[in-house]
Amino acid sequence: MGDTKSMLQSKAVWGSIVTILALIAGMFNLGVDLQTQDDIVNVIMVIVGVVGSIFSIYGRIRATKTIK
Repeated sequence: MGDTKSMLQSKAVWGSIVTILALIAGMFNLGVDLQTQDDIVNVIMVIVGVVGSIFSIYGRIRATKTIK
């Protein structure tokens, strides 16, 4: 299962979400260029990675069984 990832870890999913939000912003005359969209996706990926790591560490601390 090492070759799978959640939707929240997918740059394609986040890229699509940011693109949709940029299109909606465009409807209100709020321009978001492609570089800014890419920057937003990269920041989201970092945040998702950090949050995932924190949850992993927290889960290991709260675990009741030891690792062999």
